[in-house]
Amino acid sequence: MKMHVGQMVEIVYVDKVGKITQRKIEIKSMRDGMLRATCLSSGSPRVFRIDNILAWQPTKVKHAG
Repeated sequence: MKMHVGQMVEIVYVDKVGKITQRKIEIKSMRDGMLRATCLSSGSPRVFRIDNILAWQPTKVKHAG
């Protein structure tokens, strides 16, 4: 199973300083090893390195707005 644009997923991610976070996001685009998404809790745009996503699973959470 692969992630795709428009999908809402929950990810476990390690950032550039080694901090591990868990987020629910809606995928906007994937290109050149980068995933652009909207954080479903804050509504803010986020960019993630695909290589730094440790785990993911589909979610059915709808974002407010």
